Amino acid sequence: MTESSGTPGIDSTVPPSGTGCVECLEIGGWWFHLRRCAQCGHIGCCDSSPAQHASAHASTTGHQIVRSFEPGEDWFWHYGESQYYDGPALAPPDSHPVDQPAPGGNVPPDWQNHLN
Repeated sequence: MTESSGTPGIDSTVPPSGTGCVECLEIGGWWFHLRRCAQCGHIGCCDSSPAQHASAHASTTGHQIVRSFEPGEDWFWHYGESQYYDGPALAPPDSHPVDQPAPGGNVPPDWQNHLN
């Protein structure tokens, strides 16, 4: 693993895996907000989303730091320490496209009733 940022668990050269939650897109699911793995670029859905794929990715891979993948947000979260984290600029893009709705994916009409 390359630690180009000098921060363990962050590779600032890796681009995001796409514009939506990888697993939700594969299964026809949906997400509330998106998180980007700071180590490998995996895009997963947040813990308010029904499937919580970003934290599942952290659990299965050991990649503990994510960055928000929402427009206008630049905060990092460290799952292992359960706290916000300072991090470097990551490879673009910084978020999903501004015109991509949130929630996204195959959103049910009563989506608010399915948030965690």
